[in-house]
Amino acid sequence: SLFRLKDLELAKLGDSDVRVKMLAAPINPADINMIQGTYPILTPLPAVGGNEGVGEVLEVGQRVAALKPGDRVIPASTGLGTWRTQGVFPEETLLKVPGDIPVLSAATLSVNPCTAYRMLTDFQSLAPGDSIIQNAANSGVGQAVIQIAKAFGIKTINVVRDRPDLPKLVERLMALGADHVITEEMLRKPEMKDLFKSIPKPRLALNCVGGKSTTEMLRHLQPKGTMVTYGGMAKQPVIVPVSAFIFQDVQLRGFWVTQWKKDHAQDRESLAGMMGALYQLLRRGQLTAPACTEVPLQDYKAALEASMKPFTSSKQILLL
Repeated sequence: SLFRLKDLELAKLGDSDVRVKMLAAPINPADINMIQGTYPILTPLPAVGGNEGVGEVLEVGQRVAALKPGDRVIPASTGLGTWRTQGVFPEETLLKVPGDIPVLSAATLSVNPCTAYRMLTDFQSLAPGDSIIQNAANSGVGQAVIQIAKAFGIKTINVVRDRPDLPKLVERLMALGADHVITEEMLRKPEMKDLFKSIPKPRLALNCVGGKSTTEMLRHLQPKGTMVTYGGMAKQPVIVPVSAFIFQDVQLRGFWVTQWKKDHAQDRESLAGMMGALYQLLRRGQLTAPACTEVPLQDYKAALEASMKPFTSSKQILLL
C-alpha cells in the first residue's frame, strides 16, 4: 500500500505561519490520481495526501494579520496535504471561511463548487431559462452544478450511467433541483426530441467522462455552443464529428480549477467574488455539501477503497 498513518513532529511556527487543527477532509478523484502519479502536480515525497478540507486556526505567527485563533480556514491552493490532524502552513496558502458555514460544506468547497461555478460563468453568458447538459451528474461537481444552475434560473439536463438503484439516484438529483435526469442510453434515443419541446437546447455541455458520452452530448448542443471538459473518467478521448465543428461551430474548451486559481492568485477580487457568491448560496440553503460518508482517520484504508468503487454516489470524508 502507498499509504501509512504516521506521527510526525510539527514544524516550528514561523512569523508568517499558521498552525491549524484539521477538522474534515474529503477524498477526491484528483487526490487519488496525484498519489498514482497520473496528475500534473507531483509533490516531493514523502508527502501528505489531500487537497481539500477545513480546519480551525490554533496559533498564528507574529506577522499574520488576516487570521486569528478560532478562525475556520480552507486551502487557497492545491497540494496542501489535508489528510492530517494538524499542520503548520504559510498564511497565503489558507483562506478564511465564515464560521456559520457547516463543516462538511466548508470541507468540500474549494474544489467541486468552485469548478461548477466557474464553468457556469466563464464559457457562455447564460441567462435564466437557458439550459445546460452534463454527464456524471451525480459527481461532486455535478451536484454543485445542479444547485448553482437552479439558483441562477438555468435548466439542467443531467446524464448518469444506468445502475441498479437508478430511481433512487434520479429522485436525489431531482430533489437537488435537476430538471431532467437521463441515462447515457436515453441520450442516444430519438425521444430526446420530446425533451427539447419543453426546454431549449443547451448552449453549454460539461464533460468529465469522455468517449461516447461526449460525442452524444455534442449532438444536442445549440449552434455556437461550448463543451467544457474537466475530467476523463472513461479514460477515452473526446471524439467530435466534423459536422459539429463545421456546421454547428461548436467550441471545445478545457477547465482545471487549480490552473484558474494559479492564474488569479494576484486577483483577490475574482476569488473573493466567487467565494462570496458560494457562501451566500450555502446560507440560503441553495447549495449543500454533496452526499457524504464520514470516516474516522484511522479507517482511512476503507475510505480510500470506497472512494475508488464504481457507481459511488457518496463522497468519503475523513474526520480528523
